[in-house]
Amino acid sequence: MLFWFLITALPASAQDARSLQARYATLREQLNNSAYPRPLYLESTVTRNALRGDIYALFNQPYTVVGPALRGRDSWCDILILHLNVKGCRPSTSNASAALQVNIGRKFDQPLVDTWLFEFGYAVQAGPGYTRVALSAGDGPLGTSDYRIILELVPLDVGRSFLHLSYSYVDALPARMAMRSYLATIGRDKVGFSIIGRKADGQPVYIEGMRGVVERNTMRYFLALEAYLGALSAPEQEQMEIRLNSWFTAAERYPAQLHEIERADYLDMKRREVSR
Repeated sequence: MLFWFLITALPASAQDARSLQARYATLREQLNNSAYPRPLYLESTVTRNALRGDIYALFNQPYTVVGPALRGRDSWCDILILHLNVKGCRPSTSNASAALQVNIGRKFDQPLVDTWLFEFGYAVQAGPGYTRVALSAGDGPLGTSDYRIILELVPLDVGRSFLHLSYSYVDALPARMAMRSYLATIGRDKVGFSIIGRKADGQPVYIEGMRGVVERNTMRYFLALEAYLGALSAPEQEQMEIRLNSWFTAAERYPAQLHEIERADYLDMKRREVSR
């Protein structure tokens, strides 16, 4: 049985690796001329009831370092907790399978009892030339469902890796109504990252609405990955503090999209959330 699994899984891994390598080739120009302060490409789609954001990025870190670092469940709790809306994270089991219990809440300090508990199934596909980590949760607040965070990673050469991060979920009418209310009031000035035009002075016009929402969340998760990987070379006892500061510094590069609270408030809140 194990032999059958191996011979069926390996070709799929090779095919997925070739597909991601081909995607890198098609995006090379966009990565080299990125509007971000690093080789990064972001795209988003919103259909009738599904939202998805995708980020492709080049990392100047070897696959032999980045791949193993992103395969453990504990690593993903260290990553996810950096996101403003993640209030808690712990490894667990669901139906005898690996899982993560993740508490999602508001962008300020909250007791866990006031947050929404997600049970993310956790699956890893890993090899010398391809890594895939999939987090998937069936149910969310206000009727939303099918939440997925997918990471794919391939080596480019000895010192560089190419990463794909996808964040998606299925919407529902109660959630859409609540989001419309948010976007019409306190979120009315929020924008995404995709440039859809230019003002008379040449300044960019950014996407708004639901695509803006999914782009902001996808970027927050990506910046958490980046902060986690950037702290790996530091002493273990210093890594979390480095990650927290790195995530906030990176988010503040995009104030129109990601600024929510001040650094001191973010650090104070996250230190408490990490400790619990």
